[in-house]
Amino acid sequence: MNWSFAVGTNLLPGLKAKIDRESKQKLNEFAKELRTFRSVDMSGRNFGDEGLFFLSESLAYNQTVEEVSFAANGITAEGIKAFDGVLQSNIVLKTLDLSGNPIGDEGIKCLCDMLADNASILKLQLNSTDLGDEGAKAIAELLKKNSSLRVLELNNNMIDYSGFTGLAGALLENNTIRNLHLNGNYGGALGANALAKGLEGNKSLRELHLHGNSIGDEGVRALMSGLSMHKGKTTLLDISNNSISARGAFYVAEYVKKSKSLLWLNLYMNDIGDEGAEKIAEALKQNRSITTIDLGGNNIHAKGVTDIAQVLKDNSVITTLELSYNPIGPDGAKALSEVLKFNGNVNTLKLGWCQIGAKGAEFIADTLKYNTTISVLDLRANGLKDEGAACLARSLKVVNEALTSLDLGFNEIRDDGAFAIAQALKANEDVAVTSLNLANNFLTKFGQSALTDARDHVYEMSEKEVNVFF
Repeated sequence: MNWSFAVGTNLLPGLKAKIDRESKQKLNEFAKELRTFRSVDMSGRNFGDEGLFFLSESLAYNQTVEEVSFAANGITAEGIKAFDGVLQSNIVLKTLDLSGNPIGDEGIKCLCDMLADNASILKLQLNSTDLGDEGAKAIAELLKKNSSLRVLELNNNMIDYSGFTGLAGALLENNTIRNLHLNGNYGGALGANALAKGLEGNKSLRELHLHGNSIGDEGVRALMSGLSMHKGKTTLLDISNNSISARGAFYVAEYVKKSKSLLWLNLYMNDIGDEGAEKIAEALKQNRSITTIDLGGNNIHAKGVTDIAQVLKDNSVITTLELSYNPIGPDGAKALSEVLKFNGNVNTLKLGWCQIGAKGAEFIADTLKYNTTISVLDLRANGLKDEGAACLARSLKVVNEALTSLDLGFNEIRDDGAFAIAQALKANEDVAVTSLNLANNFLTKFGQSALTDARDHVYEMSEKEVNVFF
């Protein structure tokens, strides 16, 4: 669909008129959506600047729509001018998503001017909008004036140290922003240091998302210092993929020991190793707030995971434990299994790509016979093969009221493994599993057929639906 109404195209007049007619008809349908529904998703419609000028009229004085997404529509700085007068007059719109549009710094500045006096928008999404330091500074000025914004998403842009410095300054003056998303930018250690100073004087921020900013150990040291002095209640901290080593883990651990509000900690894809895992484990023994911890992809071996496992002996707060992409091996699986058999309160356990093999699966399977909390278990890509699948199948025959989702994708399981699992499902009429993933294995139509028959049998006997993927 060509949304352009510009003159001077090479189309034949009749065809041009037809396309214009179709474009306007579509835009009229979109405009009707905006006037009718509370939440409207117009992402990826490619209507461009001209289309936005047409649609923006339906937003002015609109008393219906509260959430609207104009993401990925080819909107530029020129198109943002369509909101002038609209955002100032609309008092109902709460969420505005402009992600994936090449708005750039000029467009962002224009948008910020319009939002300075807006009191309704609570969530503003500007991910992947070619936003740089100048745009970040304009947003910082907006935050100093605007007291309604709660959630600000600026992921995957080009914000560098000076942009971070501007945003940090705004945090000192703004006490209403709750969630700040800066994933995939270029903050570095200096940006983290600047942000830390802003956090010291801020009381409102609850969530800080800094995935992929190359902040390193020095950056994390400054950040933890700032968070320790932060007067608000930080509940979520994402510092994944930031080149943090065991030294950086020490600073994180010191903060975790003191925190009474943190619920969710993400250290995914760093390099803290066994030494860092030991430090985090020590901190978790003192912490009683964290419910979800992601240590995936940190080069943690059996030794490190043994330290983490010991924490779970007398911790009933942690409910989600992500350890994928760590070479913990069968010994690591054994250490976890021995503790989780009768301890902890883990509902979601992720051990994909952990090299546990069939032997590790045997330990996990034994735990499942006794554990009453694990509901979601991810064992993808562990080289379980038929032997490991058979071990798990034996445990599925035992009544386990907790396990609802089992992921065995990428495990080189063949038909014999599928037959064993199928038999287990048929043998246990009280099976709680509702999702079983065996995709990307080596099943033929015979193994697939056995699993399908087992699924149907469970439904016939108990009217329970098991979703089997292969």
